[in-house]
Amino acid sequence: MKAAASLAARLRSHWPLVRRVLVWIFFLLMTGLLFSLARNIEWRNVFATLAGYRPGILLLALAIAAASHLLYSCFDLLGRRYAHHQLPQGQVLAVTFVCYAFNLNLGAWIGGLAMRYRLYSRLGLSTLQITQIYSLSLTTNWIAYLLLAGLTFAAGTVRPPAHWAIGHGSLQALGVLLLVLVALYLLLCAFSRRRVLSVRGHSLGLPSLRLALWQLALGVGNWLLMALVIHVLLQQQAGYGTVLGTLLIASIAGLITHIPAGLGVLETVFVALLHQQVERDSVLAALLGYRAIYYLLPLSVASLVYLGLEARAKRMRRREAGKLA
Repeated sequence: MKAAASLAARLRSHWPLVRRVLVWIFFLLMTGLLFSLARNIEWRNVFATLAGYRPGILLLALAIAAASHLLYSCFDLLGRRYAHHQLPQGQVLAVTFVCYAFNLNLGAWIGGLAMRYRLYSRLGLSTLQITQIYSLSLTTNWIAYLLLAGLTFAAGTVRPPAHWAIGHGSLQALGVLLLVLVALYLLLCAFSRRRVLSVRGHSLGLPSLRLALWQLALGVGNWLLMALVIHVLLQQQAGYGTVLGTLLIASIAGLITHIPAGLGVLETVFVALLHQQVERDSVLAALLGYRAIYYLLPLSVASLVYLGLEARAKRMRRREAGKLA
């Protein structure tokens, strides 16, 4: 017991140094990931693809992408109510935008989780509050996915190629199952007597039915806008419902493969499902434009916003330290 207490005391005394080292490791990791991402992108192809579009098409796609990122940034405004914190709405929107952009390009562990804990903790939120915010955001995205995928698959909008393991009828049955899961979630939010669930020592409460409906509204809106960006860049060569269904299948395939940004997965699924309607080169050009507009451009803006948030957090800590001194 004495040895353990002595070790704990040593760790506490060296914690400021350890924390500083961890921060530098975090920044080096982020820099390395961004550099690796930038190095593996064929920038000439990106610029050539964008140059091939009419300005009106690009501006429309940019506007829809901006609306989608703004809508996703509102996810954590729901988390603000759910976690009962009082951070200004502007700060919450900025943090969520940064996390979403990094999540899209570098994966959920970096963007969705690590960035949220980093930024929100520096703004004074507790670990429990950050966990609640992240869990609600994650639920918002995927419960909306289940609803849209359920409706799209059950309606038979997407027809898988003959060589795929899952056939048309199986996909429709899966759609019905997904709709049942959404209904169960709403019923739990509305009528469950057990409102608090314990996950690894953290207590997470079921949202109210009203909050759950807001989750569906925001989440569904975001998925619809994402598909609309691709639909615009395809210049309506494929129906919007088909594009939406293909995006939903590609998104879950990217999640299963754990490839950051779904590189290669998105393109493979779209080419496989749209090859009878749209030429392969047109599909790849549209997806390259989509990655530039929806992934890369927001990431460059988010990087600047992130630096601003870090600088603001440092100023706040200095002020608090000055008040205590």
